[in-house]
Amino acid sequence: MTACPLRLMCAMNAQPKGVTTLIIHDTLSEMSGSSPDASLRSSTQFDLVQGLRSELVARYRPRILEGPGPIRIMARLVAELEQVCREHAIEDQIIQASIVNRTIGDVDLRRVTECEGEPGGRGDYRLLADELGIALPGERLHGYTASGETYLWLREQMLAFERLLLEQRIDVRMYDLYGTGNPILRGWLADMIWQKWGLSFTKEQIYLGIGAMDSIDKTLRALRLVLLERTGINPAILFPEPGFGVPEWQARSFGYRMQHFQTNAAHAFKLTAAQLEEILQSAPDLGVIYLTVTNNPTTFAYDAQELNTLFAVMRPHWEQGRDIYLLADLAYVGTGKPEDDTARMAAFGAQDVMQHTIFVNSFSKTLSLTGDRFGYVAIGDAQLAPALGPGWTNSAASLPAEWQLRYMATMHLLHERPWLNEKLRALYHLRRRRLEAQLRRINAKQHLFLHIYAGDDATVYTWCQLAPGEDAFSLFEKTGIAGVPGSGFGYTDDYIRFSVGVIPVPQSE
Repeated sequence: MTACPLRLMCAMNAQPKGVTTLIIHDTLSEMSGSSPDASLRSSTQFDLVQGLRSELVARYRPRILEGPGPIRIMARLVAELEQVCREHAIEDQIIQASIVNRTIGDVDLRRVTECEGEPGGRGDYRLLADELGIALPGERLHGYTASGETYLWLREQMLAFERLLLEQRIDVRMYDLYGTGNPILRGWLADMIWQKWGLSFTKEQIYLGIGAMDSIDKTLRALRLVLLERTGINPAILFPEPGFGVPEWQARSFGYRMQHFQTNAAHAFKLTAAQLEEILQSAPDLGVIYLTVTNNPTTFAYDAQELNTLFAVMRPHWEQGRDIYLLADLAYVGTGKPEDDTARMAAFGAQDVMQHTIFVNSFSKTLSLTGDRFGYVAIGDAQLAPALGPGWTNSAASLPAEWQLRYMATMHLLHERPWLNEKLRALYHLRRRRLEAQLRRINAKQHLFLHIYAGDDATVYTWCQLAPGEDAFSLFEKTGIAGVPGSGFGYTDDYIRFSVGVIPVPQSE
Protein backbone atom coordinates (compact mmCIF):
# COMPACT_ATOMS: atom_id res chain seq x y z
CA MET A 1 0.00 0.00 0.00
CA THR A 2 1.18 3.51 -0.82
CA ALA A 3 2.61 5.28 2.20
CA CYS A 4 0.21 7.68 3.86
CA PRO A 5 1.42 11.34 3.99
CA LEU A 6 2.17 12.82 7.38
CA ARG A 7 -0.70 15.31 7.14
CA LEU A 8 -3.06 12.42 6.42
CA MET A 9 -1.90 10.53 9.49
CA CYS A 10 -2.48 13.65 11.59
CA ALA A 11 -5.98 13.97 10.20
CA MET A 12 -6.66 10.32 11.00
CA ASN A 13 -5.40 10.67 14.55
CA ALA A 14 -7.41 13.85 15.09
CA GLN A 15 -10.66 12.31 13.82
CA PRO A 16 -13.13 12.04 16.74
CA LYS A 17 -14.24 8.56 17.65
CA GLY A 18 -17.73 7.47 16.69
CA VAL A 19 -18.28 9.82 13.73
CA THR A 20 -18.12 7.15 11.05
CA THR A 21 -21.30 6.58 9.12
CA LEU A 22 -23.85 3.97 10.05
CA ILE A 23 -23.16 2.46 6.64
CA ILE A 24 -19.55 1.85 7.62
CA HIS A 25 -20.49 0.24 10.94
CA ASP A 26 -22.94 -2.08 9.16
CA THR A 27 -20.34 -3.04 6.59
CA LEU A 28 -17.69 -3.73 9.23
CA SER A 29 -20.13 -6.02 11.01
CA GLU A 30 -20.76 -7.94 7.79
CA MET A 31 -17.04 -8.27 7.09
CA SER A 32 -16.09 -9.29 10.60
CA GLY A 33 -17.52 -12.76 10.07
CA SER A 34 -14.86 -13.70 7.53
CA SER A 35 -11.59 -13.84 9.53
CA PRO A 36 -9.76 -11.79 12.18
CA ASP A 37 -7.12 -10.73 9.65
CA ALA A 38 -9.73 -9.66 7.11
CA SER A 39 -11.67 -7.77 9.77
CA LEU A 40 -8.52 -5.95 10.92
CA ARG A 41 -7.57 -5.11 7.34
CA SER A 42 -11.06 -3.77 6.64
CA SER A 43 -11.02 -1.68 9.81
CA THR A 44 -7.61 -0.22 8.89
CA GLN A 45 -8.76 0.62 5.39
CA PHE A 46 -11.93 2.28 6.67
CA ASP A 47 -9.76 4.43 8.95
CA LEU A 48 -7.59 5.33 5.99
CA VAL A 49 -10.63 6.38 3.91
CA GLN A 50 -11.81 8.50 6.82
CA GLY A 51 -8.49 10.29 6.93
CA LEU A 52 -8.51 10.85 3.18
CA ARG A 53 -12.01 12.29 3.43
CA SER A 54 -10.90 14.75 6.09
CA GLU A 55 -7.92 15.87 4.04
CA LEU A 56 -9.91 16.42 0.84
CA VAL A 57 -12.74 18.20 2.65
CA ALA A 58 -10.24 20.68 4.10
CA ARG A 59 -8.87 21.32 0.60
CA TYR A 60 -12.23 21.60 -1.16
CA ARG A 61 -14.13 23.69 1.37
CA PRO A 62 -12.68 27.05 0.14
CA ARG A 63 -13.62 26.17 -3.44
CA ILE A 64 -17.36 26.20 -2.79
CA LEU A 65 -17.46 29.92 -3.62
CA GLU A 66 -15.38 29.45 -6.76
CA GLY A 67 -15.50 27.41 -9.92
CA PRO A 68 -18.51 25.91 -11.69
CA GLY A 69 -20.87 25.71 -8.72
CA PRO A 70 -21.61 23.61 -5.62
CA ILE A 71 -23.04 20.61 -7.48
CA ARG A 72 -19.92 20.15 -9.56
CA ILE A 73 -17.63 20.92 -6.62
CA MET A 74 -19.19 18.10 -4.59
CA ALA A 75 -19.14 15.72 -7.55
CA ARG A 76 -15.44 16.49 -8.14
CA LEU A 77 -14.69 15.96 -4.46
CA VAL A 78 -16.25 12.49 -4.57
CA ALA A 79 -14.52 11.56 -7.83
CA GLU A 80 -11.11 12.65 -6.54
CA LEU A 81 -11.59 10.81 -3.25
CA GLU A 82 -12.47 7.59 -5.06
CA GLN A 83 -9.38 7.96 -7.26
CA VAL A 84 -7.08 8.61 -4.27
CA CYS A 85 -8.53 5.57 -2.48
CA ARG A 86 -7.69 3.36 -5.45
CA GLU A 87 -4.16 4.78 -5.51
CA HIS A 88 -3.88 3.61 -1.89
CA ALA A 89 -5.02 0.11 -2.93
CA ILE A 90 -8.19 0.30 -0.87
CA GLU A 91 -10.62 -2.49 -1.71
CA ASP A 92 -13.59 -1.59 -3.92
CA GLN A 93 -16.17 -2.85 -1.42
CA ILE A 94 -14.76 -0.53 1.23
CA ILE A 95 -14.75 2.42 -1.18
CA GLN A 96 -18.38 1.72 -2.03
CA ALA A 97 -19.34 1.41 1.62
CA SER A 98 -17.62 4.58 2.79
CA ILE A 99 -18.08 6.95 -0.18
CA VAL A 100 -21.73 7.39 -1.14
CA ASN A 101 -22.33 9.82 -4.00
CA ARG A 102 -25.82 11.28 -3.68
CA THR A 103 -25.11 14.44 -5.67
CA ILE A 104 -26.33 13.32 -9.11
CA GLY A 105 -30.06 12.96 -9.65
CA ASP A 106 -30.11 10.47 -12.50
CA VAL A 107 -31.13 6.88 -11.77
CA ASP A 108 -28.70 4.43 -13.36
CA LEU A 109 -30.88 1.50 -14.38
CA ARG A 110 -27.83 -0.69 -14.93
CA ARG A 111 -27.03 -0.41 -11.22
CA VAL A 112 -30.49 -1.16 -9.85
CA THR A 113 -30.31 -4.05 -7.37
CA GLU A 114 -33.73 -3.93 -5.70
CA CYS A 115 -36.01 -6.93 -6.00
CA GLU A 116 -39.24 -7.17 -4.01
CA GLY A 117 -41.11 -10.45 -4.21
CA GLU A 118 -40.35 -13.18 -6.71
CA PRO A 119 -37.37 -12.72 -9.07
CA GLY A 120 -38.68 -11.88 -12.52
CA GLY A 121 -41.92 -10.42 -11.13
CA ARG A 122 -43.26 -6.87 -11.24
CA GLY A 123 -41.27 -6.03 -8.12
CA ASP A 124 -37.99 -7.11 -9.68
CA TYR A 125 -36.62 -3.67 -10.50
CA ARG A 126 -33.34 -5.16 -11.75
CA LEU A 127 -35.22 -5.95 -14.98
CA LEU A 128 -35.94 -2.31 -15.80
CA ALA A 129 -32.74 -1.87 -17.81
CA ASP A 130 -33.78 -4.81 -19.98
CA GLU A 131 -37.44 -3.80 -20.14
CA LEU A 132 -36.60 -0.25 -21.28
CA GLY A 133 -34.11 -1.39 -23.89
CA ILE A 134 -30.96 -0.12 -22.20
CA ALA A 135 -29.38 -3.49 -21.41
CA LEU A 136 -27.55 -5.20 -24.28
CA PRO A 137 -28.19 -8.83 -25.26
CA GLY A 138 -26.31 -11.09 -22.84
CA GLU A 139 -25.34 -8.27 -20.48
CA ARG A 140 -24.91 -9.42 -16.88
CA LEU A 141 -26.70 -7.20 -14.39
CA HIS A 142 -26.87 -8.01 -10.67
CA GLY A 143 -27.85 -11.63 -10.72
CA TYR A 144 -29.54 -11.96 -14.10
CA THR A 145 -28.59 -11.98 -17.75
CA ALA A 146 -30.42 -9.47 -19.94
CA SER A 147 -32.17 -10.91 -22.97
CA GLY A 148 -31.66 -7.69 -24.94
CA GLU A 149 -34.98 -8.30 -26.71
CA THR A 150 -36.19 -4.75 -26.12
CA TYR A 151 -32.82 -3.33 -27.15
CA LEU A 152 -33.14 -5.09 -30.51
CA TRP A 153 -36.89 -4.39 -30.80
CA LEU A 154 -36.29 -0.64 -30.50
CA ARG A 155 -33.92 -0.79 -33.46
CA GLU A 156 -36.47 -2.67 -35.51
CA GLN A 157 -39.02 0.01 -34.70
CA MET A 158 -36.57 2.73 -35.75
CA LEU A 159 -36.31 1.09 -39.16
CA ALA A 160 -40.09 0.79 -39.45
CA PHE A 161 -40.64 4.42 -38.47
CA GLU A 162 -38.04 5.71 -40.90
CA ARG A 163 -39.93 3.92 -43.67
CA LEU A 164 -43.18 5.44 -42.40
CA LEU A 165 -41.66 8.91 -42.49
CA LEU A 166 -40.29 8.41 -46.00
CA GLU A 167 -43.70 7.25 -47.22
CA GLN A 168 -44.98 10.66 -46.12
CA ARG A 169 -42.07 12.42 -47.81
CA ILE A 170 -40.36 13.24 -44.52
CA ASP A 171 -36.64 12.53 -44.62
CA VAL A 172 -35.12 13.13 -41.18
CA ARG A 173 -31.66 12.79 -42.68
CA MET A 174 -32.15 15.94 -44.69
CA TYR A 175 -32.02 19.51 -43.44
CA ASP A 176 -35.15 20.44 -41.45
CA LEU A 177 -36.06 24.04 -42.36
CA TYR A 178 -37.85 24.62 -39.06
CA GLY A 179 -35.51 22.60 -36.85
CA THR A 180 -38.35 21.58 -34.53
CA GLY A 181 -38.54 17.86 -35.33
CA ASN A 182 -40.65 15.63 -37.53
CA PRO A 183 -44.42 16.29 -37.46
CA ILE A 184 -45.44 12.68 -36.83
CA LEU A 185 -43.55 12.51 -33.55
CA ARG A 186 -44.81 15.95 -32.53
CA GLY A 187 -48.36 14.80 -33.20
CA TRP A 188 -47.81 11.71 -31.05
CA LEU A 189 -46.63 13.90 -28.19
CA ALA A 190 -49.72 16.11 -28.54
CA ASP A 191 -51.91 12.98 -28.34
CA MET A 192 -50.00 11.76 -25.28
CA ILE A 193 -50.51 15.07 -23.46
CA TRP A 194 -54.23 14.96 -24.20
CA GLN A 195 -54.58 11.36 -23.01
CA LYS A 196 -52.53 11.90 -19.82
CA TRP A 197 -53.66 15.36 -18.74
CA GLY A 198 -56.55 16.47 -20.95
CA LEU A 199 -54.61 19.47 -22.31
CA SER A 200 -55.16 20.19 -25.99
CA PHE A 201 -52.29 21.00 -28.38
CA THR A 202 -51.76 20.66 -32.10
CA LYS A 203 -48.49 19.28 -33.44
CA GLU A 204 -47.59 22.83 -34.49
CA GLN A 205 -47.50 23.79 -30.80
CA ILE A 206 -45.03 21.01 -29.92
CA TYR A 207 -41.29 21.50 -30.48
CA LEU A 208 -38.74 18.78 -29.82
CA GLY A 209 -35.58 19.39 -27.79
CA ILE A 210 -32.45 17.50 -26.74
CA GLY A 211 -33.82 17.09 -23.23
CA ALA A 212 -35.58 19.64 -21.01
CA MET A 213 -32.49 21.83 -20.52
CA ASP A 214 -32.07 22.30 -24.27
CA SER A 215 -35.79 23.03 -24.59
CA ILE A 216 -35.64 25.68 -21.86
CA ASP A 217 -32.56 27.23 -23.45
CA LYS A 218 -34.22 27.55 -26.86
CA THR A 219 -37.44 28.89 -25.32
CA LEU A 220 -35.71 31.55 -23.22
CA ARG A 221 -33.54 32.55 -26.19
CA ALA A 222 -36.57 33.29 -28.38
CA LEU A 223 -39.03 34.50 -25.74
CA ARG A 224 -36.83 37.36 -24.61
CA LEU A 225 -36.81 38.83 -28.11
CA VAL A 226 -40.56 38.37 -28.45
CA LEU A 227 -41.21 40.26 -25.20
CA LEU A 228 -38.65 42.95 -26.03
CA GLU A 229 -40.27 43.61 -29.41
CA ARG A 230 -43.78 43.69 -27.89
CA THR A 231 -43.06 45.97 -24.95
CA GLY A 232 -39.84 47.78 -25.80
CA ILE A 233 -38.59 46.78 -22.33
CA ASN A 234 -35.99 44.16 -21.51
CA PRO A 235 -38.00 41.52 -19.62
CA ALA A 236 -37.33 40.23 -16.14
CA ILE A 237 -37.64 36.59 -15.18
CA LEU A 238 -38.66 35.34 -11.73
CA PHE A 239 -36.91 32.40 -10.10
CA PRO A 240 -38.45 31.19 -6.82
CA GLU A 241 -35.72 29.59 -4.74
CA PRO A 242 -34.53 27.02 -3.90
CA GLY A 243 -34.75 25.79 -7.46
CA PHE A 244 -32.96 24.20 -10.38
CA GLY A 245 -30.11 26.55 -11.26
CA VAL A 246 -29.35 25.91 -14.94
CA PRO A 247 -32.24 28.04 -16.31
CA GLU A 248 -30.94 30.95 -14.23
CA TRP A 249 -27.58 30.74 -15.98
CA GLN A 250 -29.33 30.48 -19.34
CA ALA A 251 -31.57 33.50 -18.66
CA ARG A 252 -28.64 35.57 -17.45
CA SER A 253 -26.64 34.75 -20.58
CA PHE A 254 -29.56 35.90 -22.77
CA GLY A 255 -29.79 39.24 -20.96
CA TYR A 256 -32.94 38.92 -18.86
CA ARG A 257 -33.14 40.98 -15.70
CA MET A 258 -32.96 38.45 -12.89
CA GLN A 259 -35.63 38.51 -10.19
CA HIS A 260 -35.16 36.11 -7.29
CA PHE A 261 -37.45 35.25 -4.41
CA GLN A 262 -36.57 32.98 -1.51
CA THR A 263 -39.44 30.76 -0.40
CA ASN A 264 -39.49 29.26 3.08
CA ALA A 265 -40.24 26.08 4.97
CA ALA A 266 -43.45 27.52 6.43
CA HIS A 267 -44.98 27.36 2.94
CA ALA A 268 -43.26 24.11 1.94
CA PHE A 269 -40.76 26.13 -0.12
CA LYS A 270 -43.52 27.17 -2.55
CA LEU A 271 -44.52 30.60 -3.84
CA THR A 272 -47.76 31.84 -2.28
CA ALA A 273 -50.43 33.99 -3.89
CA ALA A 274 -49.67 36.96 -1.62
CA GLN A 275 -45.97 36.75 -2.39
CA LEU A 276 -46.63 36.57 -6.12
CA GLU A 277 -48.96 39.59 -6.02
CA GLU A 278 -46.31 41.65 -4.23
CA ILE A 279 -43.71 40.65 -6.82
CA LEU A 280 -46.02 41.51 -9.74
CA GLN A 281 -46.75 44.92 -8.26
CA SER A 282 -43.08 45.71 -7.64
CA ALA A 283 -41.73 44.39 -10.96
CA PRO A 284 -43.65 45.90 -13.90
CA ASP A 285 -41.06 44.47 -16.31
CA LEU A 286 -41.66 40.87 -15.24
CA GLY A 287 -42.28 38.79 -18.35
CA VAL A 288 -41.49 35.19 -17.35
CA ILE A 289 -42.01 33.09 -14.22
CA TYR A 290 -39.97 29.89 -14.06
CA LEU A 291 -42.15 27.45 -12.13
CA THR A 292 -40.99 23.95 -11.25
CA VAL A 293 -44.35 22.29 -10.72
CA THR A 294 -42.67 19.46 -8.79
CA ASN A 295 -39.60 20.97 -7.25
CA ASN A 296 -35.95 20.06 -7.49
CA PRO A 297 -34.46 20.17 -4.84
CA THR A 298 -37.23 20.36 -2.22
CA THR A 299 -39.40 17.43 -3.47
CA PHE A 300 -42.52 19.48 -2.69
CA ALA A 301 -45.07 19.97 -5.48
CA TYR A 302 -47.81 22.51 -6.16
CA ASP A 303 -51.23 20.94 -5.82
CA ALA A 304 -54.21 22.02 -7.92
CA GLN A 305 -55.55 24.45 -5.33
CA GLU A 306 -52.17 26.17 -4.89
CA LEU A 307 -51.80 26.54 -8.63
CA ASN A 308 -55.29 27.97 -8.98
CA THR A 309 -54.55 30.61 -6.33
CA LEU A 310 -51.44 31.66 -8.28
CA PHE A 311 -53.43 31.81 -11.51
CA ALA A 312 -56.10 33.93 -9.78
CA VAL A 313 -53.39 36.46 -8.86
CA MET A 314 -52.08 36.57 -12.42
CA ARG A 315 -55.49 36.78 -14.10
CA PRO A 316 -56.13 40.54 -13.52
CA HIS A 317 -52.67 41.33 -14.85
CA TRP A 318 -53.34 39.28 -17.99
CA GLU A 319 -56.69 41.06 -18.42
CA GLN A 320 -54.87 44.38 -18.24
CA GLY A 321 -52.73 43.26 -21.17
CA ARG A 322 -49.50 42.37 -19.35
CA ASP A 323 -47.39 39.78 -21.16
CA ILE A 324 -46.41 37.41 -18.34
CA TYR A 325 -45.67 33.81 -19.25
CA LEU A 326 -45.33 30.78 -17.02
CA LEU A 327 -42.44 28.54 -18.02
CA ALA A 328 -43.73 25.38 -16.35
CA ASP A 329 -41.00 22.79 -15.83
CA LEU A 330 -42.61 19.33 -15.66
CA ALA A 331 -39.39 17.34 -15.39
CA TYR A 332 -40.58 15.41 -12.30
CA VAL A 333 -44.30 15.28 -13.04
CA GLY A 334 -44.57 11.52 -13.38
CA THR A 335 -42.34 10.48 -10.48
CA GLY A 336 -45.04 10.73 -7.80
CA LYS A 337 -48.67 9.72 -7.39
CA PRO A 338 -50.57 9.62 -10.73
CA GLU A 339 -53.78 11.06 -9.27
CA ASP A 340 -51.88 14.05 -7.87
CA ASP A 341 -50.20 14.68 -11.23
CA THR A 342 -53.54 14.50 -13.04
CA ALA A 343 -55.12 17.02 -10.67
CA ARG A 344 -52.27 19.53 -10.79
CA MET A 345 -52.02 19.38 -14.58
CA ALA A 346 -55.79 19.82 -14.96
CA ALA A 347 -55.41 23.18 -13.20
CA PHE A 348 -53.59 24.49 -16.28
CA GLY A 349 -56.61 23.76 -18.50
CA ALA A 350 -58.29 27.16 -18.16
CA GLN A 351 -58.05 29.00 -21.49
CA ASP A 352 -56.28 32.10 -20.18
CA VAL A 353 -53.78 29.97 -18.25
CA MET A 354 -53.02 27.87 -21.33
CA GLN A 355 -52.54 31.04 -23.39
CA HIS A 356 -49.82 32.17 -21.01
CA THR A 357 -48.04 28.87 -20.29
CA ILE A 358 -45.14 27.12 -22.01
CA PHE A 359 -44.66 23.58 -20.74
CA VAL A 360 -41.25 21.90 -20.74
CA ASN A 361 -40.88 18.17 -20.26
CA SER A 362 -38.64 15.19 -21.01
CA PHE A 363 -38.30 11.45 -20.43
CA SER A 364 -34.99 11.93 -18.61
CA LYS A 365 -36.27 11.73 -15.04
CA THR A 366 -39.69 10.12 -15.32
CA LEU A 367 -38.31 7.19 -17.32
CA SER A 368 -34.64 7.35 -16.27
CA LEU A 369 -33.62 7.80 -19.91
CA THR A 370 -31.17 10.56 -19.09
CA GLY A 371 -28.67 9.76 -21.81
CA ASP A 372 -31.27 9.66 -24.57
CA ARG A 373 -32.26 13.33 -24.05
CA PHE A 374 -35.90 13.03 -25.20
CA GLY A 375 -37.42 16.46 -24.48
CA TYR A 376 -40.08 18.79 -25.82
CA VAL A 377 -41.95 22.04 -25.22
CA ALA A 378 -45.72 22.49 -25.54
CA ILE A 379 -46.69 26.11 -26.24
CA GLY A 380 -50.20 26.92 -25.02
CA ASP A 381 -50.69 29.92 -27.34
CA ALA A 382 -50.86 28.74 -30.95
CA GLN A 383 -49.98 32.26 -32.15
CA LEU A 384 -46.89 32.43 -29.93
CA ALA A 385 -45.50 29.13 -31.21
CA PRO A 386 -44.20 30.42 -34.59
CA ALA A 387 -42.59 33.39 -32.85
CA LEU A 388 -40.52 31.00 -30.71
CA GLY A 389 -39.42 28.98 -33.73
CA PRO A 390 -36.24 31.04 -34.32
CA GLY A 391 -34.93 29.70 -31.02
CA TRP A 392 -34.73 26.33 -32.76
CA THR A 393 -33.72 27.29 -36.31
CA ASN A 394 -30.92 29.53 -35.05
CA SER A 395 -29.47 27.09 -32.52
CA ALA A 396 -29.78 23.46 -33.66
CA ALA A 397 -30.77 24.10 -37.31
CA SER A 398 -31.89 20.47 -37.60
CA LEU A 399 -32.47 17.82 -34.93
CA PRO A 400 -30.49 14.54 -35.19
CA ALA A 401 -32.09 11.87 -37.37
CA GLU A 402 -31.21 8.76 -35.33
CA TRP A 403 -32.28 10.54 -32.15
CA GLN A 404 -35.73 11.29 -33.59
CA LEU A 405 -36.16 7.67 -34.68
CA ARG A 406 -35.14 6.38 -31.25
CA TYR A 407 -37.54 8.89 -29.67
CA MET A 408 -40.38 7.50 -31.83
CA ALA A 409 -39.46 3.90 -30.97
CA THR A 410 -39.42 4.71 -27.25
CA MET A 411 -42.85 6.34 -27.45
CA HIS A 412 -44.13 3.19 -29.15
CA LEU A 413 -42.58 1.10 -26.37
CA LEU A 414 -44.44 3.16 -23.76
CA HIS A 415 -47.67 2.66 -25.69
CA GLU A 416 -47.05 -1.10 -25.71
CA ARG A 417 -45.96 -1.22 -22.06
CA PRO A 418 -47.87 1.46 -20.11
CA TRP A 419 -46.96 -0.32 -16.87
CA LEU A 420 -43.31 0.76 -17.23
CA ASN A 421 -44.00 4.22 -15.82
CA GLU A 422 -45.90 2.67 -12.92
CA LYS A 423 -42.96 0.40 -12.17
CA LEU A 424 -40.51 3.30 -12.22
CA ARG A 425 -42.74 5.34 -9.90
CA ALA A 426 -42.73 2.38 -7.51
CA LEU A 427 -38.92 2.18 -7.62
CA TYR A 428 -38.59 5.91 -6.89
CA HIS A 429 -41.06 5.61 -4.01
CA LEU A 430 -39.14 2.65 -2.59
CA ARG A 431 -35.81 4.48 -2.74
CA ARG A 432 -37.18 7.70 -1.25
CA ARG A 433 -38.59 5.83 1.74
CA ARG A 434 -35.38 3.84 2.22
CA LEU A 435 -33.16 6.91 2.01
CA GLU A 436 -35.30 8.83 4.49
CA ALA A 437 -35.19 5.86 6.87
CA GLN A 438 -31.42 5.58 6.50
CA LEU A 439 -30.92 9.29 7.21
CA ARG A 440 -33.15 9.06 10.29
CA ARG A 441 -31.12 6.13 11.60
CA ILE A 442 -27.90 8.08 11.12
CA ASN A 443 -29.45 11.16 12.70
CA ALA A 444 -30.53 9.21 15.77
CA LYS A 445 -26.84 8.50 16.46
CA GLN A 446 -25.09 11.61 15.15
CA HIS A 447 -27.72 14.41 15.24
CA LEU A 448 -26.68 15.94 11.92
CA PHE A 449 -30.12 17.16 10.78
CA LEU A 450 -32.84 19.44 12.09
CA HIS A 451 -35.38 18.28 9.50
CA ILE A 452 -35.55 15.42 7.03
CA TYR A 453 -38.45 16.43 4.78
CA ALA A 454 -40.73 13.76 3.36
CA GLY A 455 -41.85 16.17 0.63
CA ASP A 456 -44.81 15.20 -1.55
CA ASP A 457 -43.55 11.73 -2.45
CA ALA A 458 -42.25 12.95 -5.78
CA THR A 459 -38.93 13.53 -7.61
CA VAL A 460 -35.80 11.46 -7.00
CA TYR A 461 -34.47 13.50 -4.08
CA THR A 462 -34.60 14.05 -0.33
CA TRP A 463 -34.31 17.60 1.07
CA CYS A 464 -32.93 18.18 4.56
CA GLN A 465 -32.09 21.01 6.92
CA LEU A 466 -28.77 20.49 8.66
CA ALA A 467 -28.16 20.97 12.35
CA PRO A 468 -26.36 24.17 13.47
CA GLY A 469 -22.65 24.03 12.69
CA GLU A 470 -23.05 21.38 9.97
CA ASP A 471 -22.71 21.79 6.22
CA ALA A 472 -22.34 19.51 3.20
CA PHE A 473 -18.60 19.12 3.84
CA SER A 474 -18.83 18.27 7.52
CA LEU A 475 -21.59 15.78 6.79
CA PHE A 476 -19.50 14.14 4.08
CA GLU A 477 -16.50 14.01 6.38
CA LYS A 478 -18.51 12.35 9.15
CA THR A 479 -20.68 9.98 7.10
CA GLY A 480 -19.16 9.58 3.65
CA ILE A 481 -22.49 10.66 2.11
CA ALA A 482 -22.09 13.43 -0.46
CA GLY A 483 -25.05 15.72 -1.13
CA VAL A 484 -25.51 19.10 -2.80
CA PRO A 485 -25.52 22.19 -0.54
CA GLY A 486 -28.45 24.59 -0.69
CA SER A 487 -26.32 27.24 -2.40
CA GLY A 488 -26.41 25.02 -5.48
CA PHE A 489 -30.08 25.98 -5.73
CA GLY A 490 -29.88 29.64 -4.78
CA TYR A 491 -30.54 28.92 -1.11
CA THR A 492 -28.60 28.66 2.14
CA ASP A 493 -26.03 26.01 2.98
CA ASP A 494 -27.81 24.85 6.10
CA TYR A 495 -29.92 22.85 3.63
CA ILE A 496 -28.78 19.90 1.55
CA ARG A 497 -30.23 17.73 -1.23
CA PHE A 498 -29.59 14.01 -1.57
CA SER A 499 -30.37 11.96 -4.66
CA VAL A 500 -31.80 8.45 -4.65
CA GLY A 501 -30.30 8.10 -8.12
CA VAL A 502 -27.16 6.32 -9.19
CA ILE A 503 -26.53 4.29 -6.02
CA PRO A 504 -29.23 1.96 -4.62
CA VAL A 505 -30.36 2.64 -1.08
CA PRO A 506 -29.75 -0.11 1.52
CA GLN A 507 -32.86 -1.61 3.03
CA SER A 508 -33.60 -0.42 6.57
CA GLU A 509 -33.22 -2.92 9.34
